[in-house]
Order: sequence, then C-alpha cells, then structure tokens
Amino acid sequence: MRLMVSKSKNAQSLYAIKSVYENGKRSTKIVEKLGTLADLQKIHDDPILWAEQYIKELTQKEKSEHREVIIKRTQSKRITKNEQHSFNGGYLFLQQLYHELKLHDICNTISKRYKFIFDLDSILSRLVYGRIIFPSSKRTTYQLSQNFLEPPNFDMQHIYRALEVISLETEFIQSELYKNSLSISKRNDKVLYYDCTNFFFEIEQAEGLKQYGPSKEHRPSPIVEMGLFMDGDGIPLAFNIHSGNTNEQSTLRPLEETIMKDFSLSKFVVCTDAGLSSSDNRKFNNKGERAFITTQSVKKLKKHLKQWALDESNWLLSGDNSGQKYNLATLDESNEMKEKYQAKTFYKERWIKEDGLEQKLIVTFSLKYRDYQRSIRSSQIERAKKLIESRPKDVKKHNQNDYKRLIKTTGVTQDGEAADITLCELDESVIALEQMYDGFYAVCTNLEDDATEISKINHKRWEIEECFRIMKTDFKARPVYLKRDDRIKAHFTTCFIALTLYRYLEKRLNGKFTTSEIMKGLRDMNFYEVPGEGYIPTYIRTDFTDALHDVFCFHTDYQIVSTKQMKKIFKDTKK
Repeated sequence: MRLMVSKSKNAQSLYAIKSVYENGKRSTKIVEKLGTLADLQKIHDDPILWAEQYIKELTQKEKSEHREVIIKRTQSKRITKNEQHSFNGGYLFLQQLYHELKLHDICNTISKRYKFIFDLDSILSRLVYGRIIFPSSKRTTYQLSQNFLEPPNFDMQHIYRALEVISLETEFIQSELYKNSLSISKRNDKVLYYDCTNFFFEIEQAEGLKQYGPSKEHRPSPIVEMGLFMDGDGIPLAFNIHSGNTNEQSTLRPLEETIMKDFSLSKFVVCTDAGLSSSDNRKFNNKGERAFITTQSVKKLKKHLKQWALDESNWLLSGDNSGQKYNLATLDESNEMKEKYQAKTFYKERWIKEDGLEQKLIVTFSLKYRDYQRSIRSSQIERAKKLIESRPKDVKKHNQNDYKRLIKTTGVTQDGEAADITLCELDESVIALEQMYDGFYAVCTNLEDDATEISKINHKRWEIEECFRIMKTDFKARPVYLKRDDRIKAHFTTCFIALTLYRYLEKRLNGKFTTSEIMKGLRDMNFYEVPGEGYIPTYIRTDFTDALHDVFCFHTDYQIVSTKQMKKIFKDTKK
C-alpha cells in the first residue's frame, strides 16, 4: 500500500491505495480515505508523516492477515452484466489428493505421446472433480466447471477428444495410479477383492460393448459389464470393461494377470463371491504364492457335505480356544441362551478334494444372521398373502429372491378340460426348505489359516459392493449416454479415478461422514469474490468443514480469504 494525495480546488485529501489485478489487468484501488490535509493538521503535527506510518501499519496487518476489510456497495448501482462472483472451492481438497497421486504427471506423460494441443490434465481433473461434486453429463460438467475458483482452460470439443486418449491409456493410468499411491499410504494389497456389476444404457440397439445380458437391475436394456479389484482397505485397485453378454467368471483371470504384470504383485489372496468362484478360477489362484477365499452355497453342496454342514452337533465357538463343542439345538432352549449367544458366531471346518483341487470348507452359523433372514422372509410371506387375496392374476414369473417364489399356483378344472382358473396359495414346502439354511454361511479356501480370520477377511466383501453403489447411485455413472466404445471405456476410467480419490478422502476423514454428507459438503463450499480483496465464504461452517481443513492443513473458513492467500492455496494443493 502507499499514500496518495488528491488535490482539488478547495482541499487536499489523503488516501491509502494499493495496486490490484482484475481480469489480468493492473489497476489501483482505494483502501481507505484518511481525511483532508486541513482536518488532519488539527490532530497531527505532520499529517504526511502520520499517514505514511499508518499505511505502513495497514500493510503489516494485511501481510499478517489481520486487516479489517470494508466493502462498499451502492444501492442505486446495478450489477455488471455477465460478470460472475460466486465460485465453488470444495474441489480444492480433491485437487490436493489428485496431485498427491501425481495424476497431473500421468497426464503430462500421456500428452508427450500424442500430438494434441488441449490440456489433458485440466480436462481429466475437471471430469473427476465434477463426478464427485456435481455428477452429470460431460456437457453439463463442462458448464459447471466454470464455477470452480480456477476455471478450466479448454473447450467442450476437447473433452470428447480427450476421452479417446484416456481410453487408449486406461491400463497405463491404472498401473501408474497404483504405483503413485504407494508414496502417500501403504496399500493393503495382500488381500484383493473382486466382483462384477453392470451399467445400463437408455437405448434399444445393441452394438460393440453395449449388449443384452443379465442385468443387476432387471432392465430390458443393453448393458456393459465392469470387473473391479479392490484392496483390503477398500481402495480401488484396477478395473476392466466387458460387453454385457460376457460370462463374469471369465473376467477375473485376465485382469488378475494384468495386475501381476503391470503392478508387480505376485503374493495375494483373491476374495470373491460364489458367482465368480468357478473351479478354473480357484485352480488359477492355487498356484505360486496366490490363494483364494470364495463364498460357497450350502444349498449346492454335495449331499454328504450338506448333511455335515447342517448337522447341529460338533460346532466350535469363534474366539473360544478351549475346544469345547456346541450343539445348535441348545441355543433355542431358553431366552437366556439366545441372549448369551445372539451375537456369537459358531463354525466347523473340514478339508475336501473336488475336481483335483484340495480346499478347506468353512461353515459358520449365527443366531443374529438366522433371525435376520427369517424377518426378511416373514415380510415376504405377508406380501405373498396380500397378493393371493387381492390380485391372484398377478402371480407370474419371478426371480430367485422375489417374494412370489413363495406362492404355489395350481390349475383348477371341474370337467377335465384345460384349466381356466388358477388357485394360488403359499408354498409351505419352499418356505420350510429355505428355513433349513437360515443362519448358515460357507466359504472355501486353500489357506490353512484360522477359520475365524478367514471369515473376517471374507466379511469385508461388503466394501466392494459399496464401491459399486457409490458409482451407480452417488456418482450417477448410469445410465450411460455415450455411444462409442472408446468413450464408454474412458467414462468408466474417470469414474474409477473419482472413486479412488473419494475413497482416500473418506479414509482421511476416518469414516465419520456419509457419502451424501461429503458430496453435499463439497458442493456447498462456495465463495463470493470481492475483486481486489479476496473471497468471502458463503457456506456454513460445520464439523465436516472443520475436519476437512484440519486434515488437509489449509483453511478457507476465515471471514475473508485474501486474493494472495487463495493463490497460495491454489499453489499448495498442486504440490
């Protein structure tokens, strides 16, 4: 800041002024009017000397960020047309993670391989931030990215050109992202979880990757299939995209081989659900230093194994090293027994050899799990009863989990001709058969570890299901509106990167906030720009914003953040 003396016909006025930059142009801004020379001479012996000292103190306060800022507005003056003053700053925390994972370096490496002039880093980062903060189409993401404190430096056409490049470099991005992640945290890559899901398109024509197949949502639309590997801490590791009619059991081995080759991983346990646990996949992970843990349907066990699994005797209690054997029938003898063992898990194990593969079968039983299954079925029975009473004609084809499976239909005729009346009733035999398996859960593994530890590893499979839920529901990765296969693949690459950043953010916040709280919190972190002064936060300071600032070690929650300080934040989040 400096002193300016303005002379008029009748007086001289003293001002504190400073140079500011607005829209890339240098201009002068009045910070404070100090008074006229005549008035100041009545108070100070040397007004000029006093003014210079006062301005020096203002400058020191500004540097220490304790200066009070006075913003003047005129009621009669209209705002400037097409001038934006409100911006989002929630992306800054994602930007810090983005640069810690060196995604900007990955973009620079890719850019050197191709002859294009657009900024791939700017495009990829905006697609990733947008997927988390305001998930939407590519066009809408481009428009909303203008609301970031740092606007994008590309045009809409460049996004689609960038998608083509991202598609070609998907495998490279994944492997480099994994390697870079090792520098910010230790990866739990000794246990890898794999699962598949699918994403639908709102079109009718099947072509390329878009093919008709068994949809998770039971939609009559073309789909693509995603296979995803996640590490033991819930951080995405690698993914692949297949056509919608691909058998998901065949997708595990190719991606696993890619991980072993590009990620330099050779010793790990692969944990999958029953749908992916083919004999070939188990044998593949029975080699070298790899192992497998996979769920096993008790219903589909061979007769002698099923009898052994459902036998109520010779059960061990998890966590009890005494070797005492329990009988499940005794658990229901009294309320005291139920209460005592409600939250306990019982297990039994044995080694089996099938199709040339030796593996350990572990069966667990839980009263809590049994009661949960029975409560679900009880509500389904009530729905089935209402349907029988009110709309028996609606009892049609159903899937394996539909409550209509509990209804038995019988053709009724009085004269032996083709039945034209259908009798509906509860199928008690189906209900009784399902109740036999309530509370039981089984896994197969080639590990010799303790059954309790193996069950704990398998229990964490819920996190990969949560990854899919976040992508589908929160990130709105479906329906997919892109047509070309390369752009479809690139779309899921950006979703994968966004999920990785989000998971790291979630971990740093120690899981204290829900997905909706995090996304809404980042979306609401807006600022009002005061040209020449800085940015005024317009968001509500909450426990979430406090936690963000504490974890990322910078603050945007002052009454006003100076332009200089905000530029420093921009720079620091890109280190």
